[in-house]
Amino acid sequence: MSIRFLFAVLLLGSTLAYQVGSQFDPQETPIAILYGLAGAIVLMSAVYGALAPLTKRYQRIVIYGQITIDTLCITLIIFVTGGYSSVFSFLYLLVVIYSSVFVFKRGSLLVAVLCSFQFAILLVLELNGTIDLFGYGGSITGSAITGIQVLQKCVIMTVACFSVALLSGYLSDQERQSKAELVAMEAHLGRVQNLAQIGEMAAGLAHEIKNPLASLSGAIQILKGEMENNQDNMRLVHIVLRETDRLSSLVNNFLTFARPSAGRTEWVNLADAMAEMVTLFEKDGSIGLRVKVDLDIISDAYVEIDPLQLRQVIWNLLLNGAESIENEGRIKITVQKHKSERIMVSIADDGCGMDEQTVKTIFNPFFTTKPNGTGLGLSIVYRILETYDCRMDVQSKLGQGSIFTLYFKPADRTV
Repeated sequence: MSIRFLFAVLLLGSTLAYQVGSQFDPQETPIAILYGLAGAIVLMSAVYGALAPLTKRYQRIVIYGQITIDTLCITLIIFVTGGYSSVFSFLYLLVVIYSSVFVFKRGSLLVAVLCSFQFAILLVLELNGTIDLFGYGGSITGSAITGIQVLQKCVIMTVACFSVALLSGYLSDQERQSKAELVAMEAHLGRVQNLAQIGEMAAGLAHEIKNPLASLSGAIQILKGEMENNQDNMRLVHIVLRETDRLSSLVNNFLTFARPSAGRTEWVNLADAMAEMVTLFEKDGSIGLRVKVDLDIISDAYVEIDPLQLRQVIWNLLLNGAESIENEGRIKITVQKHKSERIMVSIADDGCGMDEQTVKTIFNPFFTTKPNGTGLGLSIVYRILETYDCRMDVQSKLGQGSIFTLYFKPADRTV
């Protein structure tokens, strides 16, 4: 809108300079149209600015509307400044370029079609002699044109519009993808720093809990032998032992989260590993009957990782996906090479999905949406991946499922 306002001011100034320099009467039709058009663009810019806060909900429709009006204004400028011989036909290209920023490649191609169509209609009307609607007889317009000239200029304009649309649309898409990857990387670094700080604290805390817990468990085991004849006391002892084991398991998980070991790394073919895990996963009686897993995997995808830890990571993500599906559903695993030369593993489910706030906190320790969950599963998965210089992103919408994407470093098989 700011650039449009600046253009209107420049159009107003250039029209005034042209009129004074050529000594045209300001009431002459083409000059009056240019003045009126410049004023209309200024007015529209003010209206767009005033309505901008109220039209956020319909932003895409408003953008297409503004672009369409801009192309009509440019067509009118070309009409009153010579039609075929006008020097302002390049303005169509500017509209195509800026439209790619807002509506991206597909939208900019539609704008290129619109600009080419309007320009062709304008030249055809001029060729047929029906363009001189105001009867000003060409004080600014050029000389007579032929059908071949019209065809050549239409072809040139169409090729130029589509070339600019393809190039600017491609650059705009690349910029959008780069920005999305930068945002994801910033989120990843923020999570890594947060988890590292929590991990240092958790390690000391877990060790402090583990030692007295072991002593407590040993003491209860000794007391158990002396209370075998008292059923009530034995029941209480079993409760204490059960809860002690649960606390011990929780502390062990906390230690795994705090300081995950790198394990014994080896070359792992993801195609074979995924196929094996999916086979075992589908044989789970509570899952395999209602959740189907689809595989789309490239054959030559090797990573360097501990196979047991890889299984822990993938199994946890598959289990989360299955638990998010209420009745029957599908999980799709895709393995492909990313443009960053990393190997991308995508696990997508069609479950209940998550809201934006849940997505931001899902990797935090002890955050869980499950009634009986500890909230350490995804935290441990994230920390394991971090030890192998891997990154994990998540995309999710309520009612539309979730997509967990892992970026593995490919194995250096030349060593």
